[in-house]
Amino acid sequence: MTARDPLLLTGIRAAIIDLDGTMVDTAPDFLVAINRMRADLSLAPLDIDTITNFVGKGTENLMRRVLAVDYAEDGVERHFDAALASYQRHYHAINGDFSSVYPEVHEGLKAMQERRLRLACVTNKPLAFALPLLEKTGLRGYFEIVYGGDSFPKKKPDPQPLLQVCSDFALAPAQVVAIGDSSNDAIAARAAGCRVLNVPYGYNHGQAVHEIDSDGIVSSLLEAAHLLSA
Repeated sequence: MTARDPLLLTGIRAAIIDLDGTMVDTAPDFLVAINRMRADLSLAPLDIDTITNFVGKGTENLMRRVLAVDYAEDGVERHFDAALASYQRHYHAINGDFSSVYPEVHEGLKAMQERRLRLACVTNKPLAFALPLLEKTGLRGYFEIVYGGDSFPKKKPDPQPLLQVCSDFALAPAQVVAIGDSSNDAIAARAAGCRVLNVPYGYNHGQAVHEIDSDGIVSSLLEAAHLLSA
């Protein structure tokens, strides 16, 4: 089954929303921080398309993908700790400075609140980066719960973070929809028993969003809000 034109989803009482590539275009932040890290290691800069294709499976995976451009596996592991420390330092310094909120995100979240949906943000971004970004973009106040990629032993596409949100809200997974830009969100949602919608404008590791197994593709969070009904 692949993504299709979305239908009205009934019985939904909460939404779990991804951050990078779904609510905020953070690729420009990644570009700056990664290339500053690469300069520290005397490596040539990467272009934004290459970096965007590496985003979505957490910081550790991102660093290994970035290093694998220049090194074999043993070299990646040899330089990993230094690269991660450099990247985290640079990212912390510019977090949100080059990012922008996608169209209709604020409007969509407000519409979901008006429909009395409970909202959680689940991202693979480390919590120490996710929370300041949500604050800087004015998005933090919409969410009762925020979980990052380091909040649990496992991150998306594992269902653990989504199942924890369901438990926190005391809702059955079938009453919860996950909204994201990548297959990670869909795989986690399917494994958890949640419904899932995808947006087409994010990252998804450079792959076509239409091939994702989901309940449909929505053009924005505002369109998603209009499809959700308790």
